[in-house]
Amino acid sequence: MTEQTMLAPVVRNAEEAEPRWFYGGGVHTWMATAEDTGGAFLLFHDVMEKGKRTPLHTHPETEETMYVLDGEILMHMDGTESQVRTGGVVVAPRHVPHAFLVVSDTATVLALQTPGICQAFYMGASEPLTDETERIVDFDRIRESGEINGGIKILGPPPFPGS
Repeated sequence: MTEQTMLAPVVRNAEEAEPRWFYGGGVHTWMATAEDTGGAFLLFHDVMEKGKRTPLHTHPETEETMYVLDGEILMHMDGTESQVRTGGVVVAPRHVPHAFLVVSDTATVLALQTPGICQAFYMGASEPLTDETERIVDFDRIRESGEINGGIKILGPPPFPGS
């Protein structure tokens, strides 16, 4: 018989979660970490401002699901662009090229990645959010974290006009 590790239940309110400035722009608040879930998934919400865009990328070993809690994003996935508004969802399977652009004044998404194996990438591409945090956007740091920690493959610049 295989022995299973019992995970502790997780109950976490937003004010108890760790907020981090992500170098792609936006504040990630970590609601469930890979450690919390035994690696099954990771979950964070991402608060972003108009104009935030991601480079074209894939996640080679994970599926990424984004539920739009508030606002609107333009999602570029596998060569097709779609508007995703409040209450909409996006599922980017592993290896599918995707990027998004925030088109509303602000947008908040709940991001779920399964399995939760690319947390090291996100931690390497962010820093704890404090009053002193310089909120810079630095795609080079994102690329470096992906090269060091895995979890993402940058394919090119954001595929949106003016990027």
